[in-house]
Amino acid sequence: MGIWTTMATGLRFPEGPIALRDGSVLVVEIERKTLTRIAADGTQSIVAMLGGGPNGAAIGPDGACYVCNNGGFKWHEEPGMLRPVLQSEDYTGGSIQRVDLKTGIVTTLYTGTREQPIKGPNDIVFDSTGRFWFTDMGKGRDREIDRSVVYYASPDGSTLKTVVFPMLTANGIGLSPDGKRLYVSETITARVWEFQITGPGEIDPMPWPSPNGGKLLIGSSNYQLFDSMAMERDGNLCVGTLINGGISVISPAGRLVDFVPTPDRYATNICFGGEDMQTAFVTLSTTGQLVSTRWPRPGARLHY
Repeated sequence: MGIWTTMATGLRFPEGPIALRDGSVLVVEIERKTLTRIAADGTQSIVAMLGGGPNGAAIGPDGACYVCNNGGFKWHEEPGMLRPVLQSEDYTGGSIQRVDLKTGIVTTLYTGTREQPIKGPNDIVFDSTGRFWFTDMGKGRDREIDRSVVYYASPDGSTLKTVVFPMLTANGIGLSPDGKRLYVSETITARVWEFQITGPGEIDPMPWPSPNGGKLLIGSSNYQLFDSMAMERDGNLCVGTLINGGISVISPAGRLVDFVPTPDRYATNICFGGEDMQTAFVTLSTTGQLVSTRWPRPGARLHY
């Protein structure tokens, strides 16, 4: 572990990796505004042009790819580094999109409600019922920032429900292997919160002084930020870590059990693949790379 194989370079802030059964990996490129397929030999092909700022992605029960589109960022670029800064000037809102992987046809499922538009959706995970949880991180502007929401939705575009509010820069989202706990990482606070699931789209909220109904699983004392996540089969959380670039491995008891450094300060996301689920794919976003390594423990299989 720690020996990284480079699968692709030249990507424009990749995120949302999905390991497919044929050995290829889907990623979104937030700055390029695409859903991109990277073949096992490294060949890149654009599956769909998504506009805005495609962020997290997941395969649904119908085999389509569901994308959190944050609506777009302003960008700062210098040699060897590309990073997002604030809301884009042409921002018109966030959305959940469905991409038919065979045809590339893109359908917008959700933009929110009249009372509560979706601002900057970030990460997504499907449960065993075929519905999905997703974070709305919100958007940052020069002197203000949106508060974040966790939603629960159906893949046919018919039901959108607020489950957790408020949070601060809610980013990564994951489900425990038994489906009983929901985990959400906050970027700026570098905290991970745990929520007890009581049914589809239902949690048992903790009372005040919990700020959001969740239990604080872990918080960082270092200057680092938390991004998206994937689960190991034994229930550990693997959280993409920024600034202190790497993957933080956190036990269900809230203990940091491992830290795997990466050659980029922005290790934004991780997924698992391979027959034994011990190949980890990580997006290194500021340098535009998708890398892989042999992981010491198997990842949890996703429902779809």
